[in-house]
Amino acid sequence: MDDTGPLLTSRPEGRNGHCGWRAHTKDSKAVEDLRRRLKYFFMNPCEKYRARGRKPWKLMLQILKIAIITAQLVSFGLSNEMMVTFKAENQMTFRHLFLKGYKDHTMGSYALYTKTDVYDHINYIIHRYINLQNLSVSNLAYEEVEGEYTPLSICQVYYRSSSIDPGNDTFDIDPHIDKKCVSVYPQQRLHGDSLPTHTNFSLDFKRLLSVNIYLTLKTINLQTVRHHELPDCYDFNVTIVFDNRAHSGRIKVDVENHVRIYECRDWNVEGSSGKNDYLLLLFDSVVILACLTSLVLCTRSVINGIQLQFEFNTFFHAYYNKIVSCSDRLEFVNGWYILIIVSDTLTVAGSVLKIGIQTKFLTNYDVCSILLGTATMLVWVGVIRYLGFFKKYNILILTLRAALPNVIRFCGCAVMIYLGYCFCGWIVLGPYHDKFRTLDKVTECLFSLINGDDMYATFLNLRGKTYMVWLFSRLYLYSFISLFIYMVLSLFIALITDTYETIKHHQKDLEPVSELQAFIAECRDQPDSGRYQTEDELPTCCLSSCGCFR
Repeated sequence: MDDTGPLLTSRPEGRNGHCGWRAHTKDSKAVEDLRRRLKYFFMNPCEKYRARGRKPWKLMLQILKIAIITAQLVSFGLSNEMMVTFKAENQMTFRHLFLKGYKDHTMGSYALYTKTDVYDHINYIIHRYINLQNLSVSNLAYEEVEGEYTPLSICQVYYRSSSIDPGNDTFDIDPHIDKKCVSVYPQQRLHGDSLPTHTNFSLDFKRLLSVNIYLTLKTINLQTVRHHELPDCYDFNVTIVFDNRAHSGRIKVDVENHVRIYECRDWNVEGSSGKNDYLLLLFDSVVILACLTSLVLCTRSVINGIQLQFEFNTFFHAYYNKIVSCSDRLEFVNGWYILIIVSDTLTVAGSVLKIGIQTKFLTNYDVCSILLGTATMLVWVGVIRYLGFFKKYNILILTLRAALPNVIRFCGCAVMIYLGYCFCGWIVLGPYHDKFRTLDKVTECLFSLINGDDMYATFLNLRGKTYMVWLFSRLYLYSFISLFIYMVLSLFIALITDTYETIKHHQKDLEPVSELQAFIAECRDQPDSGRYQTEDELPTCCLSSCGCFR
């Protein structure tokens, strides 16, 4: 018999000179034991319970995690939503308070064109700041340091020196940048409509790069009281920017806001003793403990799988003189466990940040929400694993896993063409179309076109340009849409469809699709046969008469 024959019918000649592993009792027992261990390794938790009678603690822990992590995310999401809403509404308040004639829909086009308008708007901001508490309906207050209110600072940023004569096409400029600031305290009063006379504040518009107005305001977010949470104190560091870097005659105005959140020094909420905060901290601690336990269990399972992989590889090489394929080796690395490990790590990190936010040591709401949101998404994606225990649902998982390598290779080629179109559109059409103005906008626009979104508006906005730009835009858009929608997207779908049909065919005919599966299929022992139990797990009653394995 040839040594390299079928996988399950032959092996090389043994040490005792007998041909075939079935002829040797010890070899046969070792092979069957390995088959049985491999089959047990790839069983689902329900089958493992029937095989050894062990409670599926890991499965129950994962189900518990889904509940507590989701509850934790909902709790944090409500707090985060109130914080983000409060910040956004205060940002809108500052625009209406300090920008003269501001309307909600004019932020992108809010700009000044004359020197008089610039001075008037600076004066307007100073007046509003000084009379803030008489004007605003909110509970805004000035920041106080050592018994004095912090001032409003007006800083102009300009070139050190310049001599510009557009009429004669000449200029002489020193590109070094200087900054000059003056301060206005809330106690000061203006004379008429002009700036305070002692500041000697004037603007040289030929050298001016920007005027930045800095002010700090304090407030308390009281809406959290309705959700049984202690209110937080906020410091708003507001910057109003008059941007003249382009020197195009159009000075753009914008309001920037940086927030510091901290615990109020002296608080009293009637009927509240902070008990809810302690309960939230206790709940977060339970989540961390559950995730750490899950992390340890899944890491141990991954390590056991890798060890079993090396053992199977050694056996396969010794008995069949073959090398285990890479795909069969990857079967031992359970991707779901990797997913759970990543999810647990993100949850622990997010929960620690959440505790820091609740105790007012940290204010990284965005980082915490990303960590907890991603972790919860992975936890719910992992639910597909449990649906995969049923054959009717398993085909989705098998199709995704089998199609992934081909899809990655296909996308790697398609991305090269996509990037080429992105760079071309950014350079050529960027000056003429807002959707192509920056590279990230180009990628978003082209991806939207692939999905059929906003096609006509993209074509329409490129009308009325020069003939060369119009002609190029048509060739560019028609070729991109034809290539990616009719060819690339169709091939992408065909890859997945072909994989689906292959998996469906194998499931229908019950054919092993790999050497590893064919080797395990030789083990006919069912989970409830009792052959999977170790010596420590064997029942004390008589095996032949009581039927304890049932």
